[in-house]
Amino acid sequence: MDIIERIEKLIINFSEQNLKISIAESCTGGFVSHMFTNISGASKVFERGIVCYSNQAKIDLLNVDPIIIEKYGAVSEHVVKELSNNIRVLSNVDIGIGISGIAGPTGGTPEKPV
Repeated sequence: MDIIERIEKLIINFSEQNLKISIAESCTGGFVSHMFTNISGASKVFERGIVCYSNQAKIDLLNVDPIIIEKYGAVSEHVVKELSNNIRVLSNVDIGIGISGIAGPTGGTPEKPV
């Protein structure tokens, strides 16, 4: 099953359960939201997507604590938890997804590879 088929199933399942979703994306730059919104029926479940590529955008748009970014780095489980929880609360939905990472082909480090 490819990613589009998985998203189609999510949309059907969420629609049947009256669940709403919002996505906060960093390294994917809105691509995951794009994949959702290109599928028929997405408007029943998809509330919004926010691209927060820079650290400042994470702070300004999604209230990520700058101390957490400083302590753990933007690409960390701690920041992703803040992204997912804060987008869920701010957009008043059932499910919030936070995405962060290091996109290639360069930019990684031995501690955080691409």
